[in-house]
Amino acid sequence: MARRSSVSAAPAPARPVGSATRGTTNPNRLRRMDRWIAAEHAAVLRRSADPVAVDLGYGAAPWTAVELLTRLRTVRPDARVVGIEIDPARVEAARPYERPGLDFLHGGFEVPLPGGRQRAPLLIRAANVLRQYDEDEVAAVWRRLCARLAPGGLLVEGTCDEIGRRHVWVALGPEGPRTVTFATRLGSLDTPSDLAERLPKALIHRNVPGERVHAFLRDFDRAWAAAAPLGALGARQRWIAAVRTLAADWPLAGDPRRLRQGEVTVRWEALAPGT
Repeated sequence: MARRSSVSAAPAPARPVGSATRGTTNPNRLRRMDRWIAAEHAAVLRRSADPVAVDLGYGAAPWTAVELLTRLRTVRPDARVVGIEIDPARVEAARPYERPGLDFLHGGFEVPLPGGRQRAPLLIRAANVLRQYDEDEVAAVWRRLCARLAPGGLLVEGTCDEIGRRHVWVALGPEGPRTVTFATRLGSLDTPSDLAERLPKALIHRNVPGERVHAFLRDFDRAWAAAAPLGALGARQRWIAAVRTLAADWPLAGDPRRLRQGEVTVRWEALAPGT
């Protein structure tokens, strides 16, 4: 008979929650999202006693986490960033880029942080992560991530193209979704509805007649066409004029000065999927 050990076996580590993404990433891909976060979340960052942010699912290379730290530190010089990846090989590949204020950890939607579960992030950024999930899985992931936020915290979840020219994201607080932001390089834009292909998972399958996001993009295209004469002054002036037309019928949010950056932010409830 085999002899039993008197020492209990150590419990197996918990498996991270979620699935590995393709890992596609490029330097400067998330610059539009980062700059919006640094501008719109600046007051909360400055007040926080523990300004820690998470780059969730940063991909096969650590560029986006490194850049997020740089941009947040323009607002809060002691900000910290933790890159979290579900693929352990990607974590190991990122280790050489660690420095004070920048860590890389193995994990998923449970959002592990240095210091343990009791520590809560002020920001979670999840870019191009939920595209591979089914639409009916998104709400549960949002709830899980929002539950990890510190008071006043922000979850930013969205999608962009490979070089960051077009980007759409949802901003959520602990209470749930707040706004949707559309951001683009104006010089490359033919019509605002070009951004439809970058809608986050919660909205991309709702761009059909009868849904609010479809109506919004339809109205945006019409306003863009009406503002065509201002194109002689540049795409920025045309964009600003189109957004001002939209404001008559849609509840826009955020700092109006962001329009010059090729952004427009809309209240979530105006675009939320129908039942």
